[in-house]
Amino acid sequence: MTQTTLAKAPEPAPEPAGAPAPAPAAPPAKADRLRALDGLRILAALMVCTFHYAGKGQVEHAWGQSPKELFPDLSAVATYGSLGVQLFFVISGFVICMSSWGRSLGDFFRSRVTRLYPAYWAAIVLVTAACVALPSVIAPLRLDEVLVNLTMLQQPMGVDRVLGVCWTLWVEARFYLLFALFVVWKGVTYRRVVIFCCLWTVAGVFARVADNPLTDELVMRDHAPFFIGGLALYLIHRYGSDLLLWSIVGTSWLLGQRYSTTALWDPNATSVFQERSPYVILLLVTFAFGAVAAVALGWLRWANWRWLTFAGALTYPFYLIHEHLGWFVIAVYHRKFGLDARLTFVATVVSLLVVAWLIHRLVEKPVGPRMRRLMKQQAERLRTA
Repeated sequence: MTQTTLAKAPEPAPEPAGAPAPAPAAPPAKADRLRALDGLRILAALMVCTFHYAGKGQVEHAWGQSPKELFPDLSAVATYGSLGVQLFFVISGFVICMSSWGRSLGDFFRSRVTRLYPAYWAAIVLVTAACVALPSVIAPLRLDEVLVNLTMLQQPMGVDRVLGVCWTLWVEARFYLLFALFVVWKGVTYRRVVIFCCLWTVAGVFARVADNPLTDELVMRDHAPFFIGGLALYLIHRYGSDLLLWSIVGTSWLLGQRYSTTALWDPNATSVFQERSPYVILLLVTFAFGAVAAVALGWLRWANWRWLTFAGALTYPFYLIHEHLGWFVIAVYHRKFGLDARLTFVATVVSLLVVAWLIHRLVEKPVGPRMRRLMKQQAERLRTA
């Protein structure tokens, strides 16, 4: 859910004395865009979308019947689509490390705010309007709850979410905060990123032992391995392979697959989760790490098609609106106009990709840069004052 431009990154800052020997000076950064990451991002978004349309029980009120009855074969596969979130988190670790290199803390903060909020606000408005227009599909929240949602802090405030998927944004925001405080603040270097990865891994293990809600919120013990793996994979991409970095990736994979299995599979459950296989979950978590590793090693350099850049630009707005707004579109196409279920599925995805393009074209492109420019001007005025 983050940008993937690798445009002439600055040379890395000098490493402090005692940096690990396998961290030589970085090779000249490539001026091209890692389009394979864009492809992985849109793949992850479509995986999650398939889960929300055909693999999740709550979508029954949009279709008018269980998706298991409408899509008996697709539903069995779609239930694994939620693992697209894990792929997103690995990509996010890679991209945040890449995009923050050589940036100040202020630049990092401005880039994250202006990247996340414009499309997010537009999605809040669209979904709220749809709830008001068709409350039979999803009832609208109270005005005070909608206003709190504009801050992106609704979860710690105990407020219901307008966007079903925005829980992942709260996870991402905490990752940005930790990375900013412990790495970006002093300047991103190989040594600092490695130390951060190791300490975060240990903190996650101790947080599980402590089993305290506050430490769980701060450390994100269950989601941390995916971000940590992505950070280490970017260092591999930038500096080349070494045993320490691959050890971090391997440890992250081992911890991440355990989290995903325990979170998404329960042999005693009576819900849709019991239909998932722990072996398929392991396979998909392995794919998440392996696919980003293939990008880091340059194995997917051949995937350099321009349309991937366009698809990558649509990923974030599409991800924001696809669940709840998609349920409204499904209800209109399938229940109101009687469109066939499979055609409705395809038409809903296409329709929301169009809406995502409009958000990108009319909101993200004009508003984001303007916000960033105003925030930078304000920061410069404060410095001169």
